[in-house]
Amino acid sequence: MISAQTFLATLVGKGFNFFAGVPDSSLKSLLALLEAQGVKNYICANEGAAIAVAAGYHLATNLVPIVYMQNSGLGNAINPLLSLTHQRVYAVPILLIIGWRGEPGKADEPQHFATGEHTTEILQSLDIPCKIISIDSDVEETIAEAVSTLKESSSPFALLCRKGLFDKSVAASIANTYEMSREEAIKILLKSLPEATAIVCTTGQAGRELYEFRESTLRESTPRESTQQNHRQDFLNVGAMGHASQIALGIALEKPDTNVVCIDGDGALIMHMGALAIIGQYGRRNFRHVVINNGVHDSVGGQPTAGLNIDIPAIATACGYKQTASCHCAADLPDAVHALISADGPSLLEIRVHPGGRDNLSRPPQQFRDSKSEFMSFIKGR
Repeated sequence: MISAQTFLATLVGKGFNFFAGVPDSSLKSLLALLEAQGVKNYICANEGAAIAVAAGYHLATNLVPIVYMQNSGLGNAINPLLSLTHQRVYAVPILLIIGWRGEPGKADEPQHFATGEHTTEILQSLDIPCKIISIDSDVEETIAEAVSTLKESSSPFALLCRKGLFDKSVAASIANTYEMSREEAIKILLKSLPEATAIVCTTGQAGRELYEFRESTLRESTPRESTQQNHRQDFLNVGAMGHASQIALGIALEKPDTNVVCIDGDGALIMHMGALAIIGQYGRRNFRHVVINNGVHDSVGGQPTAGLNIDIPAIATACGYKQTASCHCAADLPDAVHALISADGPSLLEIRVHPGGRDNLSRPPQQFRDSKSEFMSFIKGR
């Protein structure tokens, strides 16, 4: 492994002092150091926004910024990379530090395979030169090459970081005083929802916690309770961060007699917050939005979001949601869920929880296509 401390020191020594991006688990040791050492670091709503913030920094200073992301975030970044920073437009030099998930030949989760396989091709098609960094790389030499290319081309250059590149000696430490964990909130939520509710769950640990709760309940419940806890009614959006609510909206529009609940996270919500306005415009009475807000990107290292600094229910209300509320107490949550379901949607419930989760969470063993077929069969029967 490469020392994140050495890597950051080398970057700073080359004059880099401005970071923006969206956290990735492959980079979490490096990102935690940014917070600890007071380097300018701005965690953005999405990767495209990070490219734009970095471009603004360059315009203001004529210096080169760094943008970090997971390779899946390249999809969000393509527009500004081609129409803003490209050398045929404004020629903005940016050092991209990209965590490479789904690298061919490496073990990873299935949602990363397609992007991982095509990452180098995507960068090539964007006219972005790329250097792959592995544990055997010479950090000084690699970064020096990047700096030289940035100066010559005045356009982005990418450092593609293999999974497991950095040491794990540093971790983010963000806390709040809310009593519930995300897992506890999900358990109470599922127990409080009506039978046959269709659920679309955001990416990350929330979906794994939902899956494990269904499994444990199916093993331990009475026959009646088991009908209320069914994997068939859950769509786990394992990728496509920030889009779970729009998946749920599409279902709700076509199945107006089915209760549809989106379980979202604060980071995912913020990533594509414009979705709230579309839900407010088109959402039906059967659409319910539950946002579990712990103020961090929990699944990739616990880096802070803006979640606890904004009023999500007020934003949803301004976007046209008919009822919104917030809850942070386990004792009050069943009644809050009942109110959410009883009211005409689109409606939203924010549940504030503390960060963190179990290290031993399992992953659903079922093939994604199989779970999709089961969910569609469930929806067809509504």
